[in-house]
Amino acid sequence: MGNTPKATAESDMRYFITGTAGFIGFHVARRLLQDGHEVVGFDGMTPYYSLRLKEARVAALVQFPRFQAVTAMLEDKAALEDAVRKFQPDVIVHLAAQAGVRYSLENPKAYLDSNLTGSWNILEIARELQVGHLMLASTSSVYGANAVVPFRETDKTDEPLTFYAASKKSMEVMAHSYAHLYKVPTTAFRFFTVYGPWGRPDMALFKFVKAMLDGDEIEIYGEGKMSRDFTYIDDLVDSIIDLSAISPAEANRAAGDIDSLSPQGPFRVVNIGGGQPVGLLDFVETIEAIMGKPARRKMLPMQKGDVPRTFASPDLLVALTGRKPSIELREGVRAFVDWYVSHRGEIE
Repeated sequence: MGNTPKATAESDMRYFITGTAGFIGFHVARRLLQDGHEVVGFDGMTPYYSLRLKEARVAALVQFPRFQAVTAMLEDKAALEDAVRKFQPDVIVHLAAQAGVRYSLENPKAYLDSNLTGSWNILEIARELQVGHLMLASTSSVYGANAVVPFRETDKTDEPLTFYAASKKSMEVMAHSYAHLYKVPTTAFRFFTVYGPWGRPDMALFKFVKAMLDGDEIEIYGEGKMSRDFTYIDDLVDSIIDLSAISPAEANRAAGDIDSLSPQGPFRVVNIGGGQPVGLLDFVETIEAIMGKPARRKMLPMQKGDVPRTFASPDLLVALTGRKPSIELREGVRAFVDWYVSHRGEIE
């Protein structure tokens, strides 16, 4: 399947998406709505960061007549089940989660509640309704401090460095058991440092641009020696929608030994990353060049739980969909800066 043409989602599908007030969920929902699909968005509107930003995202989505918003927590199984049963989706895209690597050191229970209990509720409902395709958002953090690069889906992921990573790995393992037992086609995709307009305020690009505009220092951890495989949000959305049309079935197995398709059930994990890591100092210099001003840098040691690098192998993604994330960092950073400058008054 190395030359498989890019898959496309069928027209007029019904997508149930958790986390539509969040960064990634918002973008996925908006693209699907623009393409003519019907979307129910489920979000708890938690105050982990600015509710103004979340409300602005939802306000943009409700402009579409084929969008419906449901506000409730993932842990509320009755509310979740009621929303899914009423909608009868073709695809569930589970993007809601307690995000943030560092916050998991302060409030691990939030990750237990959302990423484990909430994800189990999703699995139960997908089992009960026999949903056509269940899609789950995981993270590159499950690779921990892997010494071998690039990170491949078939690598061991048994040494997470944070409870956030452990919660996401646990979700993958739970989902595999459900795929085996109940035959629900399930794809888990691992994100690699997603960035772009409407992003989260706790992420590096958002924090750096805000600090530079305010004349404040930016905090650079690991003395700037870390590197990340940055993924622009539009590339990520393309990949999620492409994968939604590819059932994790033996008939869709990629050639060679790169496929993570389980022999025990319709379950697959897929990296969504371009395989082009960028050094943190190069990232800062890109921001400086676009903003036309130097950053005031505060160099700090590596924080507990941080990994030295992330580096995706995109081989399986390309084999399945025919493409990989390719938007250049400079282009993506410029799009974020333009968005932030024009929307700052609405979201802070």
